[in-house]
Amino acid sequence: MVTPRISYAHLLAKPNSKHVESLLKFFENGRSQRGTGGFGVEIEHLPVHNSDDTAVTYYEPNGMEALLKRLAPYYDEDKEYWENGHLVGLARPGVAVSLEPGGQVETSIGILKKPSDLNTLYSKFRRELDPILDDLDFRLINYGYQPKSSFADVPVNPKDRYDAMTDYLGRVGQFGPCMMRCSASTQVSIDYVDERDSIEKLRLGTVIGPILAYFFRNTPYFEGEKNPWPLLRQRMWDYLDFQRTNVLPGLFDPRYGWEDYAIDVLSTPLMFADLTHTPEAVASGASPKELHRPAFRENAGEVYPDRELNPYEINHIISTHFNDVRLKNFIELRHWDSLPIERAERLTEIVSSLFYVPEHRDRLESYFEGISEEEVFEAKANIQAHGREATPYGQPLDFWKEFLGLEGLLSDIPGDLKHPDVFQE
Repeated sequence: MVTPRISYAHLLAKPNSKHVESLLKFFENGRSQRGTGGFGVEIEHLPVHNSDDTAVTYYEPNGMEALLKRLAPYYDEDKEYWENGHLVGLARPGVAVSLEPGGQVETSIGILKKPSDLNTLYSKFRRELDPILDDLDFRLINYGYQPKSSFADVPVNPKDRYDAMTDYLGRVGQFGPCMMRCSASTQVSIDYVDERDSIEKLRLGTVIGPILAYFFRNTPYFEGEKNPWPLLRQRMWDYLDFQRTNVLPGLFDPRYGWEDYAIDVLSTPLMFADLTHTPEAVASGASPKELHRPAFRENAGEVYPDRELNPYEINHIISTHFNDVRLKNFIELRHWDSLPIERAERLTEIVSSLFYVPEHRDRLESYFEGISEEEVFEAKANIQAHGREATPYGQPLDFWKEFLGLEGLLSDIPGDLKHPDVFQE
């Protein structure tokens, strides 16, 4: 008798057992004590010119490089991140500022003990940032996609990683360069206490994420025109490269665990190899481009040495997967468009209520007990096909608004104060 597999992904790939063990230890070390759950929040911002709302790029005079250099004195000098002679990241305790491929400004905030801490740290970031923006004559807006510019108008900023991603994602699936250069998101990270807790949260986040994404949708435009999709971010990611996006393969099998997650991540072609922190590769005298190169076919076992992986290598491997919900040494919920800070804080409050309040979480897990991967796919497609008339999991959106406690969504706060009447329909 043949026992059905948990996952049918990468059936002929053989991950390195030492690499699998490395990821299991990494997940084990990420456990938090029960009752101490915190948050991490990432908000990506789109830079646009004040004159015409087109994208601001890295290399232009008074562009993104100039912004980072002007902002640098507020951050720790020893945490500056330079690549190829260009400044591409800043950090200090509680806040990190980095650039996405198209110059989008990502602000990573945390660890937060309560959602209201977000506004405090973010407000300090903006007090330092906004006078510089005024002087450079551009602004940062919170939409899910650039309002005027096309991906073809936006060059990739100077990271070897992004050159490799461009080479790969420009050849596979749909929307790769669009996602890289013109999209922006809000992501909320939460803690877990053990393997079972993490898997339950991965499932729950995957199930309810598309519904929350609809109520927090914030993408009026796509490629300079009205956005035709209720959930553009979902549409791009779902069709970008299925082996590393969408629902985690096997997640809804009751046998699924950390080892299944690790095997999937390690079996997938890497997309790009990062050997910058692999001592054996650095010692070989490899050039920067050789240390950061496309890996269309090779998986982790074919790129990294036959030994336990170091933390940098582990984080890189995991970062080449973009599933709806991602497991690191925390859980990253990735469904949502870039949001203004008030809405991002409200979203974090809702995530806190649903995942950290035991009676709320128990209610959700009871309701969705036995749900299948196919039902999640159907719910996502249902929202895309029917918008406000959608019935994900067989229930209208009004039901989900009440069931998930989605009150006070602040949906009248615009993503761009220059255009206060512009919202996604």
